[in-house]
Amino acid sequence: MTDFSAKQSIGRDTRLCMSLSARPGNAGSRLHNTLYGLLGLDYVYKSFSTTDLPAAIGGLRALGIRGCAISMPFKEAVIPLLDGLEDSARAIDSVNTIVNDDGVLTGYNTDYTAVRDLVSRRGIDPATPFLLRGSGGMAKAVVAALRDLGFREGTVVARNAEAGQGLAAQYGFRWLPELPEAGAAMLVNVTPLGMEGAQAEELAFTPAQIAACDVAFDVVAQPAETPFIKAALAGGKTVISGAEVIVLQAIEQFVLYTGIRPSAEAVKAAATFAHGPKMAPRLNDLV
Repeated sequence: MTDFSAKQSIGRDTRLCMSLSARPGNAGSRLHNTLYGLLGLDYVYKSFSTTDLPAAIGGLRALGIRGCAISMPFKEAVIPLLDGLEDSARAIDSVNTIVNDDGVLTGYNTDYTAVRDLVSRRGIDPATPFLLRGSGGMAKAVVAALRDLGFREGTVVARNAEAGQGLAAQYGFRWLPELPEAGAAMLVNVTPLGMEGAQAEELAFTPAQIAACDVAFDVVAQPAETPFIKAALAGGKTVISGAEVIVLQAIEQFVLYTGIRPSAEAVKAAATFAHGPKMAPRLNDLV
C-alpha cells in the first residue's frame, strides 16, 4: 500500500501531536500521519514513553505541542497536571487525550465514546451478563460505558483489591480478585494479556469460557487479532477488537487536534495502513 504518511517537509509551522505510553506502538502514529498526508495538513505525530510524567506534560505545554494521546499507565496520574477536564474525562476521572490551547491543557476521554458506540453498533442486549478483567483507566472507560448503556449484571476481576473493588462499587457491579471458573455471556479483556511483547501468547480467558460466551471484547489493539479474539472468531462469536476501539477513539482525537473530521474513505485508508489488511473487513462498521 502507498505510504500516505510521508511528508514532503517539516518546518517551523508544522504542528506536533504525540502520544505517551509505557509501551509505545506504531499504529497511532501511522494512522494520524496518514490522515495528515491525505488531507494535506502540516502536522506530524510521534509516539513517546517517559519515566517522568510531570516533565513530559510540562514539555507539552512549553513547546506548544497541539495534542497528546495518553495510554496506560498514565490515564489517571496525568489529571493533576492538567488545567481542566472535559465532561467525558471528568465523569470517569480518566484521561486519554490532552488538547493544548495556547498553553491551557484540557483532558478528554475518547475511549469512553468509542466503547459506547461499538457496543451499541453490535446490538448487544444490555441484559447480557459480562465478566471484565482489569481495573485501570481503560477499564473505567469500558465499565462506565456499559453502565450508561444499561448493563446491570457484571463482574470486575482484578487482583488489585483497592482498584477492583472501588471500580465495581462505583458503577454498581460485583468484584472478584481472581478469574472464576464460570464465564459469562460477554467476556471483556482490559489487561495487557495478548498484547505484543512478553504476554503475546496469553489468553485473557480460558478456552472453556471463550467457547461458552456469546460476545468477546478485547481492548488490546496490538495485534489487531489477539489470541482471545482469534479463538472467539474461530468459534463464531460476536467480536469487538481493540483495533476497532483505537481507530474510533483516534478519529475523535484527530478532530479535537485539527478541527477537521476526515471522510469515511480517508479513515478506511488510514486504518488499513495502520493496522494491516485484517482490519479492512471490520471498517464498514466504524465509519
